[in-house]
Amino acid sequence: MPRSGGRIVGDMTDNGTTNPAGRRVAVVTGGSRGIGSAVAKRLAADGLAVVVNYAGNSAAAADTVAAIAAGGGTAVAMRADVADEYQVSALFDRAEQEFGGIDVVVNSAGRLALSPIADLDLEVLDDLHRTNIRGTFVVAQQTARRLRGGGAFVGFSTSVVATQFPDYGAYTASKAAVEAITLILARELRGRDITVNAVAPGPTATELFLDGKSQEQIDTLAKTPPLERLGTPEDIAAVVAYLAGEDGRWINGQVLRANGGMAR
Repeated sequence: MPRSGGRIVGDMTDNGTTNPAGRRVAVVTGGSRGIGSAVAKRLAADGLAVVVNYAGNSAAAADTVAAIAAGGGTAVAMRADVADEYQVSALFDRAEQEFGGIDVVVNSAGRLALSPIADLDLEVLDDLHRTNIRGTFVVAQQTARRLRGGGAFVGFSTSVVATQFPDYGAYTASKAAVEAITLILARELRGRDITVNAVAPGPTATELFLDGKSQEQIDTLAKTPPLERLGTPEDIAAVVAYLAGEDGRWINGQVLRANGGMAR
């Protein structure tokens, strides 16, 4: 049976069957901060038990779990590197052991590096692509093996795949790969009643986005969408919640650009 309350657990299949108990379970990678934390809190508020994955910031993960518990939700946190197949397998094992199965996987873990293509250190490129491409693939692989029928996978791309801002070459290349993985996985899971989609945020006021930008750059980006503001993590979490919930069951194999009306 699911346990109530939030807590941190140590660093630690249903193979497509449905969830007879009724309570749904979500794994949120990169769930300790920014958009991932907002997603974890929103899914918990919607009644899901949540496994909050984090890469290294245990204090931030604890804060997310505590916030969920304070709101009456159920969550645990677990450390795992999304690009390490053994750690991700252990993450999914823990979710199954703790709550009996997995119904929603949100892969929000990611890295961002900004540089002109001519100047980017290739070690930075390798690290970014290890998390964003290999990490997405590893999490998608475990999702395909373990998600229960009626479930949902939500990955994260970026609207810069379409807007093509300078300095985003490495990051955008990794997110274009995320979109390809998402669309193919949706087709590979035919017949299992599992939806597979990606959300592509526009400029969103997170620590990851704001870091290293001047106020002038931030103000310019905020004016880019017709709504003339930055998105919030909660804006993006609402889109994820829709895709993960009952109302989003007819959306499958899509990339939703949640960007306030920027060019596709």
